[in-house]
Amino acid sequence: MRDPSEDDAGVIVGGDAYGGVKLAGVRRRPRRSARVRRRNAIVAGLLSMGVLVGTGVVWATPRQIGTVDAGVEETAPRGAENILLVGVDKRDDLTRKKQNELKLGRESGQRTDTMMVIHLSEDHSRITVVSLPRDTWTTIPGKGDHKINAAYQFGGPKLTVQTVQQATGLKINRYIEVNVLGFIDVVDSLGGVTVCTPVPINDPKTGLELAAGTHELQGVQALGYARTRATARSDLDRIDRQQQVISALLNRALSADTLANPAKLASFVNTTLGTIKVDPDDGLLGLATQLRDVKLDNVQFADVPLTDVDYRTPTGESAVLWDKQKARELFRAIEADQDLVKPTPKASPSGRTSAKPAAVAPDQVTVKVLNGTLISGLGARTRTALIAYGFRVPDDAGNTKRKDYKKTVVRHAAGQEAAARAVAAAIPGADLRQADVDGIEVVLGADQPKVAKPRTSPSAKPSATPTAETATQNICKK
Repeated sequence: MRDPSEDDAGVIVGGDAYGGVKLAGVRRRPRRSARVRRRNAIVAGLLSMGVLVGTGVVWATPRQIGTVDAGVEETAPRGAENILLVGVDKRDDLTRKKQNELKLGRESGQRTDTMMVIHLSEDHSRITVVSLPRDTWTTIPGKGDHKINAAYQFGGPKLTVQTVQQATGLKINRYIEVNVLGFIDVVDSLGGVTVCTPVPINDPKTGLELAAGTHELQGVQALGYARTRATARSDLDRIDRQQQVISALLNRALSADTLANPAKLASFVNTTLGTIKVDPDDGLLGLATQLRDVKLDNVQFADVPLTDVDYRTPTGESAVLWDKQKARELFRAIEADQDLVKPTPKASPSGRTSAKPAAVAPDQVTVKVLNGTLISGLGARTRTALIAYGFRVPDDAGNTKRKDYKKTVVRHAAGQEAAARAVAAAIPGADLRQADVDGIEVVLGADQPKVAKPRTSPSAKPSATPTAETATQNICKK
């Protein structure tokens, strides 16, 4: 018998064998545990962290989702749609034990932790996610110049929407608010996520300590990884890590291991829905038709172009300034549904592609220098040159047991290919090789390599060049 409370339309996940989402009529409902859980499938992924799950499923029963008045005037029932997703840090309902465990302190209230603009293309095939740095110095309507995350403190969701619309020039059609602390349970419901960091992270504030490389993180650690600012570019690195975690969540949520496990899928969906509030109050049902054709490769992440990543405000705060012209061009391109990521070149018969991997800034890479020759002083000279280039070389140069290395080699641990390539690019002619080592090592050979001159001085500010890549490119490969 069909349950009379069951709707006549739902979402089928993975119907095309590639993680796509399709709408389908529900004629029969043989077993609630199988059909309903699959239909309600993944409202999550990005939602759990402050980003809408673009590639998966956006279907849920309205009663499972909270509401909030953000002053959204109208939705876009068809065509393109702009969504503002705000992650808030709500601690009021946490026990003191939980606050201590998460190293959050005991302040009450809410504060914005993440802010993203999500654009759904008019043809329903692509999603673009733009992270807005929370330290962005901008004008908040009626309040003057402040960091963009102050809008929520001044006027809640309504003022936040107004501020973002003014800064980006985009009309916001939907507002989604996520309690980022609920993200812990979402990650745990999936059994954890895989992340990779090119540099070690040691953050006493969050209690996070990770060696450079690939890690499988559970909820508490994953939240710390997504929130820490204890690396060279502070909030900008934090944005990169959040995008990486979101991509990992989507990948795990759309995996066969999750979709074929009704209990795991139900836990993921129910946990995610319990962390969000929306405006308009339609339970996200209006998004279902928009997302049916989106796949992981069609979720794009972009950064706002910046001119100053260490701006000193009149109030003495450290903030970031947008490159107004380039930011305007970015948001105009998004509004025009332009693809920000170039197609990945097809592999050659040898299996190699000409695609260039995402660059890693030198100040994000820690290197160990070893002299593999009998040439006195070669290690010290190379160490000095690498530091001048911008790399981190905390230890004095050492020596290898063998002294007959003819060619210089950059050796790296698994998962640190991108960082190792940055080192090899600074040492023309050096070989690149994965090895059983901790981090990245430069073994100097008799070729006595010359480290290239840095493109910028060591005191130069971190790069603010905008980037765009897909969720698939963001996923760490074990």
